[in-house]
Amino acid sequence: MFDWENLRHFLAVGRAGTLSGAARSLRVDHATVSRRLAALEAELGLPLVERLPRACRLTAAGLEVFEQAKAMESASFAIARRSQARQVSLRGKVTLSASPVLATHFLAARMADFHAVYPDIQLSVRSEAQQVSLSRGEADLALRHVRPSEPNNIARRVGRIPFALYAGRDYPALSEPARWTFIAYDDRFADMPQQRWLLGNAGERPVGCELGDISSQLVAARAGAGVAGLPCFLGDAEPALVKLEPGGEPFEHAIWLVTHRELKRSATVRAVMDYLARAFADSEALRLP
Repeated sequence: MFDWENLRHFLAVGRAGTLSGAARSLRVDHATVSRRLAALEAELGLPLVERLPRACRLTAAGLEVFEQAKAMESASFAIARRSQARQVSLRGKVTLSASPVLATHFLAARMADFHAVYPDIQLSVRSEAQQVSLSRGEADLALRHVRPSEPNNIARRVGRIPFALYAGRDYPALSEPARWTFIAYDDRFADMPQQRWLLGNAGERPVGCELGDISSQLVAARAGAGVAGLPCFLGDAEPALVKLEPGGEPFEHAIWLVTHRELKRSATVRAVMDYLARAFADSEALRLP
């Protein structure tokens, strides 16, 4: 009988198309993925992956094993979800995936309160810019800024994040909009709605620097590096920043609370969902109008 961990690493390679991509998705090193893949091929006596200079391509046998392995994985996750859904005590671990801005600047400050309300629930918050798969058990819950389309997920809109332009009070060009330079994301985030909104407001004016996360952009704006597009709940709370009139369309992110349909029946998951919904409703800056 083959080792399920070897099969799990093979699935990651099949999905990512590279050993390094699989390693990142599994949060292990490149050598571990390579070793696990070689072990599975030895166990089955079949070459599953053709190792190319910059990619991995599944062989004909690898494609067959990949499809069967996906079905096995789906069945194992279904068993785990149904077991969790039948738990009636408010005890256990719940994994929540959230964007870095919510994880750092909203959820982290509420961990003590959550523990006081639910001392036997361990809430594990994963700060992730990319979306995770709830069907594959990568998280029990997710806070997303785009309404999910996966058929087995259910979603509830619990809040919103308005954005505005901000600059440091000592920014030299503060009163001269024609001289503003902007703080933007790098090219990896070119398709993000807030990046398009920021660049639309910038127009022909230059981008002075690029930073890959909102926290870094906030620090740069506070230091006078230029104009940044920030969530209002962060910018308004910073005495060293000034909110600017963008002159363009307003922009905001929705906040969707998402879980797998089967986990909705879990008392523990429902408790976390109810707590999060209350937390956003109690937040003057993030509650729905």
